[in-house]
Amino acid sequence: MRLRALLNTDALGLRLLGGEDQLDRAVRGVMTTDLKDPSRYLSGGELVLTGLAWWHDPADLEPFVRILADAGVSALAVGEAELRAVPDELTLACARHRLPLFGVDESVAFATVTEHVVRQVSGERAGDLAAVVDRHRRMMTSGPAGGGPDVVLDLLGSDLDLRAWVLSPTGRQIAGPVPGLPAQVRAELAAEHLAAARTDRRGPHRATVGGTTYTLFPVHGGGHRPGTAGENRATADTPRDPRETLLSDWLLAVEADGRDWPEGRLDLLRGVTQLIAVERDRRDAARTVRRRLAQEVLELVQTGAAPTEVTARLRVAAPVLLPGLGAAPHWQVVVARVEWEGGEIEGGPVARSLLEEILGAPATGEEQPRPGGPEQNDRTAVAHTGEEAIALVPLPAVSSEHDGTESGVAADTLLEAIRDPLSAGLDDDGRLTLGVSAAVHSAEGLRGALEEARHARRVAAARPGRVCAAGHHELASHVLLLPFVPDDVRRAFTARLLDPLRDYDRRHRAELIPTLEAFLESDGSWTRCATRLHLHVNTLRYRVGRIEQLTGRDLSRLEDKLDFFLALRMS
Repeated sequence: MRLRALLNTDALGLRLLGGEDQLDRAVRGVMTTDLKDPSRYLSGGELVLTGLAWWHDPADLEPFVRILADAGVSALAVGEAELRAVPDELTLACARHRLPLFGVDESVAFATVTEHVVRQVSGERAGDLAAVVDRHRRMMTSGPAGGGPDVVLDLLGSDLDLRAWVLSPTGRQIAGPVPGLPAQVRAELAAEHLAAARTDRRGPHRATVGGTTYTLFPVHGGGHRPGTAGENRATADTPRDPRETLLSDWLLAVEADGRDWPEGRLDLLRGVTQLIAVERDRRDAARTVRRRLAQEVLELVQTGAAPTEVTARLRVAAPVLLPGLGAAPHWQVVVARVEWEGGEIEGGPVARSLLEEILGAPATGEEQPRPGGPEQNDRTAVAHTGEEAIALVPLPAVSSEHDGTESGVAADTLLEAIRDPLSAGLDDDGRLTLGVSAAVHSAEGLRGALEEARHARRVAAARPGRVCAAGHHELASHVLLLPFVPDDVRRAFTARLLDPLRDYDRRHRAELIPTLEAFLESDGSWTRCATRLHLHVNTLRYRVGRIEQLTGRDLSRLEDKLDFFLALRMS
């Protein structure tokens, strides 16, 4: 019901005192109050009726109007039975806050206005509810065999002329019109959604990408459902912290600005998210077998079981993960860890869901979902132990002259397309670190692959940034051992070697530290180092002699060169 319709109802005796340009506002309810602060009883969209019995001073009017405007009420109607005229201060306050103001003739009771509004709104809601129930019935009868989320989105397009897509938290398109949204748009929408979800504000949220406005609805999985209008969300199945499901929930992106949508349409779309959540949970349940296989294999590997026992379990896993594969596959191990500051959130399940999403997503640059749906393309088995998620990734067996890594998971590209959305979700208090092993050809190599992936993840953790990955090929340099040296040992070691040089440089501007770096990078060659620094060799010899004198070290000895090299790298 619109304010204009109320004004045009002669039996109500309403007079418009301000807000003529706001008469298309919808009225979703009515409330009569004589409280100076009725905010606790307002939910938005009401016509507020008051006789101003609470009003004693002109200064009372501005705060009252501000409260109504902040609550999102549609309009204010003031009875004239006692006052005879509406105060000018109230008219001005309503104009400042763009709140439509009506006067109610003294011959009209508030009960008459209330009954009329309730009757009209109830009739409209009954029609909307019938349409919602009918759509829900059609959606539910489609079921998993009827097309899943795509059938739901087709109905939105045909019945409401709304284009919508279901996206994963990394921006992967799960369902929606084809051709789908460009990869960059999907990534930005996912980032906007994750950033908004961090605030735990109830959706929908709005985002404008490339000049187009989208309305974003969260799709909660794992039995957690968003409440409908007016419901209390503090239920038993509501996560204590939004970060618990942040990196696993899907989102529904609707190509429209939903700011002025009636509550009926919002309820319909929230119902759509609940139906999509059923599909989300179904696909999650389909991973149960793979998760169990991964858990069993990892327990055997970590407890030192015989290779024959591990091989037998891998033979069971191979047909599940690579159906129709004739030969036994090769394997890679990927280890992931999601950590939040404070440590009160269990990171293992979050990392497992995220790793399943990352490894099951289309390759970088692939614009459309692959045929068969994500569950048929998902070839990983992911388990979690403590705060760590571990994935077994099968690779088709290759000829003996290859090691299989060419067709496997590459750490440097694994997170490339999804770094921005994940960084938005992790914000400034979370981190994702990930390590990837080389491919192994048998059960005997699986234990080593697990340790290799764990070491690679620790290397990634030593790097700056919210989202970091490292691969097995990055473990070849001894420099990568440095991040695992305790901080206090690192500080003491570097201070003992470098502090005397820093102090000397500070007092004399002698540039001993740059000279030392250049000398080591020139492999101790006096000529190359002098040329690089544009110095005479004798000047270089003087500086190196001063370094040796201040530190008690000899730069002609390999051990002392190595100590200086490590100290510079750790500083």
